[in-house]
Amino acid sequence: MTRSVESDAGFEEGRAQLSLGTAAARNLSTTTKSVPQMQGISSRWLLRVLPWVQVSGGTYRVNRRLTYTVGDGRITFSNTGSEVRVIPPELGELPILRGFTDTAVLETLADRFTQHEYSAGDVIVEAGQSADRVYLIAHGKLNKLGTGKYDDLTVLGVLADGEHFGDETLTGPASTWAYSIKALTRTTVLSLTREAFQEISARSETLRGHLDALAAAPAPARNKQGEAAIEVASGHTGEPTLPTTFADYELKPREYELSVAQTVLQVHTRVADLYNEPMDQIEQQLRLTIEALRERQENELVNNPEFGLLHNADLKQRIHTRSGPPTPDDLDELLATVWKDPSVILAHPRAIAAFGRECNKRGIYPQAIDFGGHSVPAWRGVPMLPCNKIPVTGTRTSSILALRTGEERQGVIGLHQTGIPDEYQPSLSVRFMGISEKAIISYLVTAYYSAAVLVPDALGILEDVEVGN
Repeated sequence: MTRSVESDAGFEEGRAQLSLGTAAARNLSTTTKSVPQMQGISSRWLLRVLPWVQVSGGTYRVNRRLTYTVGDGRITFSNTGSEVRVIPPELGELPILRGFTDTAVLETLADRFTQHEYSAGDVIVEAGQSADRVYLIAHGKLNKLGTGKYDDLTVLGVLADGEHFGDETLTGPASTWAYSIKALTRTTVLSLTREAFQEISARSETLRGHLDALAAAPAPARNKQGEAAIEVASGHTGEPTLPTTFADYELKPREYELSVAQTVLQVHTRVADLYNEPMDQIEQQLRLTIEALRERQENELVNNPEFGLLHNADLKQRIHTRSGPPTPDDLDELLATVWKDPSVILAHPRAIAAFGRECNKRGIYPQAIDFGGHSVPAWRGVPMLPCNKIPVTGTRTSSILALRTGEERQGVIGLHQTGIPDEYQPSLSVRFMGISEKAIISYLVTAYYSAAVLVPDALGILEDVEVGN
C-alpha cells in the first residue's frame, strides 16, 4: 500500500500526511486581493503645489506692464514657450538703429529675424566666411575668437545674453567675418540677413532717412525692473503741481488656452458583468486611466513647449552652475532669482541626491521641514520637492526650478475649468460613448489644464546641473 506525501507543503519525504495541505485548502478559500498596482504613479508634487485658477472661457490672458529698457546696451527678448522674439523697440540698441522710432518698421524688422539653437562647442560663424547677417544673443555664452599678437588663436571676448555682433554687415560693402564665434553653452540666437534688411529699407522712407542721418532720441524714464515709470510726488508742502502719469500695458499680452489630454477606455461587457466582485472592474480601469492622465498632465506642465515651465522661464531667469554639480552656492543663486517670496524648489530625485552629496562634502546638512504632512528636505526654509518629469539628459544633466506660486503673489498658477459636463474630478470628465457591435463599452476620459507664469521673476531655472558625479 502506497501512502501519498506532499513534500511541497512541508512534509518530509516518506512521512504520512496527517492533515489537509495548504495547496488543497486554497481551493475552498477566498484570497485577499489588492487593487491593481501601477508603478508609473509618482508623488506629482507640482499638481499639488500649484494653485488652480478657474478659466471659465477656456483662455487665460496675462496682462503685464510694458517692460523694456532702451539705452542700457543690451537687447531684450520675449519668449512664448520655446519661441523667442526680439522686442521691436529693443532694436534701437543696434548702432545703426539707435534713435529710430518708427514702430511699424521695427515690428517688420523683428518679424524677419529667424531663431537658431546651438549646443556647446558649435561654431556659429567662422573667420573668412561671408558676413551677411546680424546676430542677437537671446540666451547663452559665446567666445569671440581671433588671431592674437603672435598669430595664435586668442579669445578676443565673451558674448552673452542681450549682446549682438555683425550689425556692421547690414550696411556698407560686402565683407567677411574677421573673427569666429563659438558657443560655450547651449545658445539661442536670432539672425537677420543683409538681404532682408535692405529689402525693408528699400520700402521704408523713414528707415532710409534714418540711415542717412543717425539721430538720437532720449529714452523715457523707467523703474529698476524696466517698466515705464509711474511718476509720484512725495514730501511736498503747499500746493505744487502734481506729476501726471499712467501705467502702460503690453499691447500683445500672452494668452494661455487650456490644453487637453484624452484617451478612450474600453471594457468588454462580459468582464463588467461576470467579474465585478469583489472589485468594480470599470472603476479600477478608470482609476488607473486617470492616474496615467494625471501623470501626463504633470509632464506637460513641465515640458510642453507652449506652456511648460522649462520653456516659459524668462531668459534672464535662467542661470548655470558654477562647477557642474548643484552646490549650496548655486541654490542660493537660484533662490535669488525668485527672491520676493519663493514657495518651492522642484528637482529630479537624482538632482536632489546630487545636491545632498555636495552638502555632505562641505559638512552641511539641509534641514527637513513638514510640508503637507510630509517630511521633505529644504534649503533656506524652502521645501525641495522631487519631480521625475524634469528630464535628465544622456549626459546626466538636469534642471532645478524655483517657483513663487499664487495669483495674488503674481506667481505661477495652474489653469483649469471646473463644472464641465460629466465631470468626474475637477476639470476631468468621463463621458460614456456607447457599446459597440462587439459588446465593448467605451468611455472618453478627458483632462483640461495649463499653467501660466504671471511675471517673469516668479520662475527661475538652474540649468545644466550635473547629477552623475
